[in-house]
Amino acid sequence: MLASSTSFVVQRNGQDATVMELGPLAFTGYAHFTAMQVRGGKVRGLDLHLERLKFASEKLFGQALPDDQVQAYLRAAIQAGPSDLSLTATMYSPTGEFTVAAASTEPEVLIRTGPAASGPEGPLTLATVNHERFLPQIKHVGEMAKTYFLRQAAKQGLDDVVFVDRQGRLSEATIWNLAFWDGSSVIWPLAEMLTGIMMGTVRRQLDRLGVPQRVKEITLTDLPALSGGVVMNSWTPGVAVSQIGSALLPEAPAFLELLHRAYKAEPLVSP
Repeated sequence: MLASSTSFVVQRNGQDATVMELGPLAFTGYAHFTAMQVRGGKVRGLDLHLERLKFASEKLFGQALPDDQVQAYLRAAIQAGPSDLSLTATMYSPTGEFTVAAASTEPEVLIRTGPAASGPEGPLTLATVNHERFLPQIKHVGEMAKTYFLRQAAKQGLDDVVFVDRQGRLSEATIWNLAFWDGSSVIWPLAEMLTGIMMGTVRRQLDRLGVPQRVKEITLTDLPALSGGVVMNSWTPGVAVSQIGSALLPEAPAFLELLHRAYKAEPLVSP
């Protein structure tokens, strides 16, 4: 069993994982995952997490596990830990990534839990880099480029990096989605990217709150005219961004408050 004294766990298919089971996974990179924050044993946007896992499994493995089976594994991991925690569920092929059998093998589920997280306080300063992720609609593992670019940004004294595609459009950051504010509407970048669970959760709650939203192409030259910007991921619905490249973004506390209010409106549900 791999578990710490604080009751965080690593489980394979709902059971405590052994070193022998985990060893081969250290040398594979064909897998996908979703990450979530658990509060009081419950999760926001659970349906979106399940949809993500099903879509990616069908894309990578040609089949997906039933939702109720995945939920059972999630419950087992959550019940084994404290009521508030971070959880990552990874789908992978047990037959390996370079075999013919791997193309038609039912995926297995590796779940890891750890301390609850809420993200950095911000505001963040972000470098820019020309980069497009492979299969951007899938949250897959082994993306060395993201870590490399983050480290390069840190060497410049910046917090992270934003990707700019070949059309000059801002898409996403290393582990974040982007959102902007024009003073009355939330603006989501139009580009190929991973649609984050936090992004999907916030968008549907903003709809329910009657907040205007737009999806449009955003380039670096558009930034000076905007009234604020944030990054968001499973940790948080919004961390302020003060700079992207050479463009400065104004503080937008009302925008941040709105995003956090929308997230809190999403009900917590048990797997």
